[in-house]
Amino acid sequence: MNKWWNKLTEPLSNKEGRKLNKTKYLIAIGIIGVLIILTSNWFQPSDSPSPALDEGNVPSQAGENAASAQTPEMTDSISLLEKEYEKQLKPLLENIQGVSAVDIMINLSSTHKKVYDKNLIVGKQTTKENDKNGGEREIEDYSREQQLVLVRQGDREVPLLTQTSKPEVSGVFVTAAGVDQMQVKAWVVEAVSRVLDVPTHRISVLPKQ
Repeated sequence: MNKWWNKLTEPLSNKEGRKLNKTKYLIAIGIIGVLIILTSNWFQPSDSPSPALDEGNVPSQAGENAASAQTPEMTDSISLLEKEYEKQLKPLLENIQGVSAVDIMINLSSTHKKVYDKNLIVGKQTTKENDKNGGEREIEDYSREQQLVLVRQGDREVPLLTQTSKPEVSGVFVTAAGVDQMQVKAWVVEAVSRVLDVPTHRISVLPKQ
């Protein structure tokens, strides 16, 4: 290694004062640079750190888990409401003349719907433009935005609830003794329609065996 280096830098120590061979000098600088890079790589750890989790995906996955966790809860709430409606309607139908042994199934499309008060904010923006003929015109843009009305409740603010509507009934199925008579069946259909506020074409009433 020393002999190679002395031979490469021989022009630097030549007593005759010859000029430095630029080509050899540049080659020497390049080799030194390569050696430095290789040496630095040797001292670095071979195992590269595992890539960090993409932070942008973490909330998304958490949101999906939360959404999937809410679905069973919503289903349970609907089922409870359906059973409550069935429990209340069954004795009422059995009080109708000629009707007995009622079994009823109610399907709800959702739970109670809550309507919150909102403020309507209307914005207006006027822009003036000049045309090629020296004329001037105004362009008006309107924007509409709705914001929830918040009210103070203790130490926090909550949306102002203005209305709570009943769940929408998607279908009703009734089996009972005595509904094989047309008049009795019509009474049952009318009672279910009025109590649940559901159109008659969504009500099925059949006689029991």
